[in-house]
Amino acid sequence: MNFDFIKAIVELVQQFTEQNEDGILYSNDLQGFKKWMNDSFKEDSESENPLWIGKQSGRSSDSVINTLLVRIGRYAKMYSRSIGKSFFSSQDDFIYLISLKTMGGMTKMELIKHNASEKSSGVLIINRLIHNQWIEQTVSSKDKRTKHIHITDKGLAVLEEHMDEIRKASKVVAGNLTHAEQMLLITILSKLDEFHYSLYRMNFEVGDLIEAAYKKLN
Repeated sequence: MNFDFIKAIVELVQQFTEQNEDGILYSNDLQGFKKWMNDSFKEDSESENPLWIGKQSGRSSDSVINTLLVRIGRYAKMYSRSIGKSFFSSQDDFIYLISLKTMGGMTKMELIKHNASEKSSGVLIINRLIHNQWIEQTVSSKDKRTKHIHITDKGLAVLEEHMDEIRKASKVVAGNLTHAEQMLLITILSKLDEFHYSLYRMNFEVGDLIEAAYKKLN
């Protein structure tokens, strides 16, 4: 009996079970496992030279990437509207709360920049969260002129109450990507985010920001 082969099959079943814990993308049966196997190990030749609308007429890959990122952002926003409808005004509410929970206290501008928000909209989000008593401002012990934002027990409670919904929405946004595809996408998007975030932190005006980004590419 080929025990190495059996061990490999068992490991695949375990991987399938872990990735498909919620049973959203695949049914937790043999048919679901077969579909997962097919999606996970299919040939990648199409990804090496993908087709897109307008390619034959000269539409660039840059244009397609920009359009797809905008569309994915809109889908994510639509899914987030179902999360805590009577609690959160927008997805920014729980994104800011999650930032404070995971990163700890920070200044108002640090929180706004961490989430790559415009200053005016970021201040509105923070004020709304303070009004709801989900976050609070405290004076820094090192510098009395500096105030830090912290998540409150009430904020932690409302976040925990809706965390299952948040996780479900995040899983849906990741769609039908295999585990390997998700890891590759994280690597690519992290590289892209690092490029733009380094410029964002310099507080350029919008017009200047585009020029600065363009110069950085050349």
